[in-house]
Amino acid sequence: MALPRTLLLIQTLLGLSILGFADAAYLTILHYQNIIPPCSITSGCEIVLTSPYSLILGVPVALLGSLYYAVMIIGTALFLDAKNMRILKLLCLASSAGMLAALYFVSLELFVIHAICMYCTASALFSTLMFGIGIYLLRYSNFKMEATLTH
Repeated sequence: MALPRTLLLIQTLLGLSILGFADAAYLTILHYQNIIPPCSITSGCEIVLTSPYSLILGVPVALLGSLYYAVMIIGTALFLDAKNMRILKLLCLASSAGMLAALYFVSLELFVIHAICMYCTASALFSTLMFGIGIYLLRYSNFKMEATLTH
């Protein structure tokens, strides 16, 4: 039996959150070890990851990303367990914040720093997809959601 679309999207949201957490946690660990990760697809990782924009009030942006993705993982797992629609709505709203952050940091890369970091781009892609799923769940599935998830 095929999974209902809503459940599949929520599981995809969880998977993207895990990928985003792995990416951001990797960058956070390397930041504290003073290591710049290898940049095989683009050549701007060092420039981006050592720019003044890589820190907010002395905190690495990657650490903030790790916290964001951890919240999304925990929230999605809680929702899958409890099926509480408020949790799902909060997750969808949080994905909006992730998307805004991704837009801001990609804009910095393109127009201020003039370099692209493949790890940062991956995180922006995860955040964008999570936002898209959140919008879909809020806008198009909300009226069917409770019935779909209880079966």
